[in-house]
Amino acid sequence: MHQEDSPSDDRNHRDRYPPANSWADQPRGDAPEKDKPHHRRPVPRWREQFYLVWDLIIMVLVSASLLLILFDTLYLTDTFRAMLSAISPSLEQGGAWLHENFETIDLWFVAIFVIDVLGGWAFAIWDKRYHRWFFYPFVHWYDVLGCIPVGGLRMLRILRVIGLLIRLQRTRLIDIRTWGIYRFCYKYYEIVLEELSDRVIVRILTDVQEGFLSKGNLSRRVTDEVLLPRKQQLIDDVSLRVQRVLGESYAHHRDDINTWVSGLIHRAVTENPTIRSLQRLPMGAQVVEAMDEAMADVASRLIREAVIGIRSPDFRSLIEELANRTISRSVPASTSDYQALEQVLVEVLDVLKSEVKVQRWKERYN
Repeated sequence: MHQEDSPSDDRNHRDRYPPANSWADQPRGDAPEKDKPHHRRPVPRWREQFYLVWDLIIMVLVSASLLLILFDTLYLTDTFRAMLSAISPSLEQGGAWLHENFETIDLWFVAIFVIDVLGGWAFAIWDKRYHRWFFYPFVHWYDVLGCIPVGGLRMLRILRVIGLLIRLQRTRLIDIRTWGIYRFCYKYYEIVLEELSDRVIVRILTDVQEGFLSKGNLSRRVTDEVLLPRKQQLIDDVSLRVQRVLGESYAHHRDDINTWVSGLIHRAVTENPTIRSLQRLPMGAQVVEAMDEAMADVASRLIREAVIGIRSPDFRSLIEELANRTISRSVPASTSDYQALEQVLVEVLDVLKSEVKVQRWKERYN
């Protein structure tokens, strides 16, 4: 029987240990989120405690069952029997009795495990834990198969122990990440996962390179089948973005733009030799100041009218024409252009492959 675990907010201590798998941080849930009904029956506190105690009992029984299987397997070897006899003849006799009655003892374990599966299924239906009543044996397939007293299927009980440890981890009753065996296994899990993923990525990039260098003309196909059919869509998108960026930029920075333009005009007016000589005339300073303000006002009005004109159809046609010419000239026109583009892409993929091949796990664990 399996309890529903409640999430915990106390996660500050996790940084001391290796990163946990997703199951260690997620609230308890045996079924995918989409398979859980919206109206689940609330689980009483006493039943949660009962689930927890029962899970602990089942974990002890499964561990004992696995030890019995291991002992029976080792007993088949002459070396192990000789070792038991050397330690104590009575120990060897006890081992012989366990070996002779292994099937019977295992059937008692199987009976308890079957009761556990049926009871967990019944409580899952009662609690409306899954979207359909028959989902339970598929979710807990390793529990079901582990109940079959046949050779290799018995070893699936290891998965049962792992599942119980996961549920206890989610209840925060234990913290597997503090265990040395977890850190050891997680370290080599990360190493193996990184090595495998790197090789897969390198294989994919190599296939892409071969596609560029093959006679299939991958770059030409990308241009003809992807870029050119969406040419008008790209042009419309570019023109729309230019209009939006210019309009929004002017709206947010209008005062800054006007101040900057006024400063430019003022410096140009004051540094002009002709206007300097004009200032020596009677009323010249007032004329120069009025000219400065008038030119700044004209420039500000021109900018404002230009931004307003951005929304006009004529400006949009101009942007579309520029975008059209840019895209048209960016498309390779000859076979040599395609080959140059393909060579650049192949070299870029070589750089990516060399970066992927770096064994970063050595940096983490040095």
